[in-house]
Amino acid sequence: MSTWPALPLEDWIDTKNTLHRWTQVVGKIRLALTPLVNHWWNVPLYVTARGLTTSTIPYGDRWFDMEFDFIAHVLRIRTNDGAEHDLPLAPRSVADLHDEIFSVLRSLRIDCRIWPMPVEIPDNPIPLDRDQHHRSYDREAVERFWQIVALTDAVLTQFRADFIGKCSPVHFFWGSFDLAVTRFSGRPAPARPDADAITREAYSHEVSSVGWWPGDSRLPKPSFYSYASPEPEGYRDSAVSPSAAYYNAPMGGFYLDYDEVAKAADPARTLLDFCRSTYEPAANLGKWDRAALERRS
Repeated sequence: MSTWPALPLEDWIDTKNTLHRWTQVVGKIRLALTPLVNHWWNVPLYVTARGLTTSTIPYGDRWFDMEFDFIAHVLRIRTNDGAEHDLPLAPRSVADLHDEIFSVLRSLRIDCRIWPMPVEIPDNPIPLDRDQHHRSYDREAVERFWQIVALTDAVLTQFRADFIGKCSPVHFFWGSFDLAVTRFSGRPAPARPDADAITREAYSHEVSSVGWWPGDSRLPKPSFYSYASPEPEGYRDSAVSPSAAYYNAPMGGFYLDYDEVAKAADPARTLLDFCRSTYEPAANLGKWDRAALERRS
């Protein structure tokens, strides 16, 4: 797991688009059955030793979880009373996996309904329960995707450990299909009266966020990113590390090509430098109380 593998978007775009939608089916089930946690922290997936999990989902006096196992290439559904079902991850449509998931849940006496429209997908938003178009699954590409996510999770966890203020878990958002960790200044953010309810909840407080994203039609290459919200004046002109990092105005944050990290002599250190060097201008220019929020060695 020390090698940061190549993952050009064009090499797995069809598989990525299918997997993205599969994670939305599973994530929407977690959303439907869990209480709202600030900033939608009840909806992401989390990195495990084998893939991505919902973590425990309560259901009356029972509970269950769902895990994408990218070693065995199955979606595993388990309940606290010992039931376990493995659904194969293979070339199959989004609708087919959707239907099998809900068939298994019904067999386990778990009743759940989700809104079937995919979210945060700019192209071809076919309802998940009717999507016969997206059906690709390249096992080797998925394994490389998971390896990148797991390696990134370890660095973001180290970065998170430096902060003693409010901070999110390191989590995988199935809407935007990215792994991220977010630090908070502790202050409410300016109101966004024109924003939708999801955005208002997500950005109710001042944040600095960093993560990894495999790319899409807006930026067709995997990238690390970091942004501040609200963005303080002068932030985009800040000097950050490594030198290959740049401010992407259309996307609204600093970006660093994944390949720049993968080819570095010490990829983990390079990524940690990016995390720290993009957080610092957000905190300094935003006048965060860094002495109270950061762990001093």
